[in-house]
Amino acid sequence: MPDFRYIVITESGHPSTGVVSASSRQMALANLRASGKRPISMKEVKAKKSRLSFGKKVKIKDLVIFTRELSTMISAGVPLPRGLDILAQQTENKYFKEIISDVNHDVEGGMALADAFAKHPRVFSEVYVNMVRAGEAGGLLDDIMKRIALQVEKDSSIRHKIKSAMAYPVVILAITVIAFFGIMLFIIPKIGKILQDLGGPEAKLPIYTQMMLDISSFLTGHSITQAIPIINQLPIISSLPNVVLLLALMGIGIVYLRRYIRTPVGQYQFHALLLKLPVLRTILIKIAVARFARTFSSLMSSGVTVLEALEVTGKAIGNRVIQKQLADVAIAVKNGQSLGKQLLNTPYFPPIVGQMIIVGEETGKIDEVLVKVAEFYEEEVDTVIDSLASIIEPVMIVVLGAAVGLIAASVMGPIAGLSKNVEG
Repeated sequence: MPDFRYIVITESGHPSTGVVSASSRQMALANLRASGKRPISMKEVKAKKSRLSFGKKVKIKDLVIFTRELSTMISAGVPLPRGLDILAQQTENKYFKEIISDVNHDVEGGMALADAFAKHPRVFSEVYVNMVRAGEAGGLLDDIMKRIALQVEKDSSIRHKIKSAMAYPVVILAITVIAFFGIMLFIIPKIGKILQDLGGPEAKLPIYTQMMLDISSFLTGHSITQAIPIINQLPIISSLPNVVLLLALMGIGIVYLRRYIRTPVGQYQFHALLLKLPVLRTILIKIAVARFARTFSSLMSSGVTVLEALEVTGKAIGNRVIQKQLADVAIAVKNGQSLGKQLLNTPYFPPIVGQMIIVGEETGKIDEVLVKVAEFYEEEVDTVIDSLASIIEPVMIVVLGAAVGLIAASVMGPIAGLSKNVEG
């Protein structure tokens, strides 16, 4: 929706400037006239090109510091434009500095702070924007900003723990793949020549040794290029070994798979698949419940309606399947059903969540009850991730040891056996 900068004459006869969002210039003029203002000038604000957004981001730490300092300034009575100007000068991130300056420019032009934040979705999430909007409407912006900072810190903590737990297996897996291709391309061919020299072409080898020799022969051969006439006619490509073409095809496949996953249908199917994996299912559900409880609690305590809170929370969870379930729950709640009872019937929310919300509905303290639920499941997430990290390390060591042992046995066993036959 485009923005229009206007100059109007108010009912008191004084000129006033500002920015209004509307679907068209005529609609913007109609909205201003309906509010009792007499517009004398209106120009569309051209959106700035995102020349700084490519490849740049705002760190969670910078966002938390900005949120807390803005809350402090608002509490101290500092005017919002002046506070934003001070924070823009203090931040060391040049990209974030320009974003804060843009927000300040919009606020000085009469735009609401939440609407100014909404123009930068790469930095300020939908949850962030909606909580700010609720704080502005209720006159509790300073308190809401503190809650937003806590929310951002909690989400960041969970993401950090997941990344830390996955770092070790990812590194080990990468090293294993590189070592496998290195052995198959450079070592096994030489071993195969030694075995052929010792035992001759008719020598009988163990099945696992023969399997490794066949894999190595396939990777270093050119069977794929010879099977495709178009490629076979290109000397440069046809001279490449199979392993290069396989890696290229894998890379192309990964690129297209990622593009498909980014589509709504692909993302939904991918998230549904993740929720079917045994160990990962447990972790994802606990993370989703913790994020739902804390986000929904923050929105409810900020004065956001139940239906709006369900919509925003569903988008903040990060799983399309659970988001769809919350959308179905919102429809039932709109028709007069109890939120807690509806959550009891969903497969991905544990019964305790629905029961706690029922208690909150009866006592009128849903936000306080959900804070307890969020704290409980955040501790559960920490426990599961820590235990998973402690299990992954020995499992990876065993797997690597087995791989090394298999390679050693497939290489050294036949060499020793053929050497004895030669000596005999």
